[in-house]
Amino acid sequence: MMVNNITTIIYKDKEITLIGTAHVSKDSVTLVKQTIDDIRPDTVCVELDDERYNNLQNPQKWENTSLFQVIKEKKAGLLLTNIVLGSYQKRVAKKLDTTPGKEMLQGIQSAIEYGCNLVLADRDIQTTFLRIWRKLSLWEKCKLFASLLLDGSETDSEIDLTALMEKDNLEAALSDIGKDFPQIAEVLIHERDQHLAYKIKTAPGKKIVAVVGAAHVPGIEKELYCQQDMKQITQIPSASSLAKIIAWAIPVATLILMGYGFFTNAQTGLYQIKAWILWTGILAAIFTTIAFGHPLSIITAFVSAPITTLNPFLACGWFVGLVEATVRRPTVHDVNSISEDIFHIKRFFRNRFFRTLGIVVFANVGSSIGTIMASKDIIQNLF
Repeated sequence: MMVNNITTIIYKDKEITLIGTAHVSKDSVTLVKQTIDDIRPDTVCVELDDERYNNLQNPQKWENTSLFQVIKEKKAGLLLTNIVLGSYQKRVAKKLDTTPGKEMLQGIQSAIEYGCNLVLADRDIQTTFLRIWRKLSLWEKCKLFASLLLDGSETDSEIDLTALMEKDNLEAALSDIGKDFPQIAEVLIHERDQHLAYKIKTAPGKKIVAVVGAAHVPGIEKELYCQQDMKQITQIPSASSLAKIIAWAIPVATLILMGYGFFTNAQTGLYQIKAWILWTGILAAIFTTIAFGHPLSIITAFVSAPITTLNPFLACGWFVGLVEATVRRPTVHDVNSISEDIFHIKRFFRNRFFRTLGIVVFANVGSSIGTIMASKDIIQNLF
């Protein structure tokens, strides 16, 4: 039974109360406090994982982010998507004069106040994002990034928190997400519904209060009475076999064609090497320039692209990003202004943190396009 965003469910010998919240609403904070005050549960479950719990406890964590480590682990694109999603929530919260995640903090504080068990019920956020990232095509990643940026430009009048907390409106919004990005809806909503439901129904005690986003309430209600395959929804899928084959096939085929070129005619072989160097190097350098890279970064792009494009274990953007981060180290101000700068093109590229991440992505895109053009040129030269 659902009354005023509170749903009470009897599951076996447990009384489970789901509080459906909007993550940036002051009313949600009050609702959480009042509900826990009234019920005095044995356990409070919150829609957080360990990382987000620590982030709420330590809001200045961004200052300790190692950009060098992000680049080395080739997670620049993934980090950008993380930042966009989090920054959009912060932007909405600022317009409404509240703090994102405050209702979760209230749940934690109330649990401590009454000596309740505290369960962090959500799936690891990096697992969620990596599952999304691996399931999206390059075009879908670009489309997602663009749509999030456009959504970030909404005016105050367009934000209706009451509507956000209504189940019907949320289901309609999720339906739209499912149409454009079915993989995202599956991973971000449906899989997490399963994870949340499992953690809630296995929580200790007979009176359970769960603080969750209103969008998850319908799914959790359904999943409480189902069995969940926790191993399947918590593992990170590996890159597709086709992607691995392509990653190796292009450089191997290129080297074979170059070798064949030298075998038929030394001049042909030299032309092919020249074409490879110029196409990959120049396009990587051009894209680095478009992203406002430092001259040393542009030179690095030109020099590294012809080599890294022949090795699936290396990425041109990795080297370019490390150089950029060295000559233009991000400042504390750059890190602190992340949530605002992400939605302004000029400020995005003035922010050294973002500019470095952008340069990593742009350099990789440029070298990839150069690889395609060079391969085409080499084949045409042979035949």
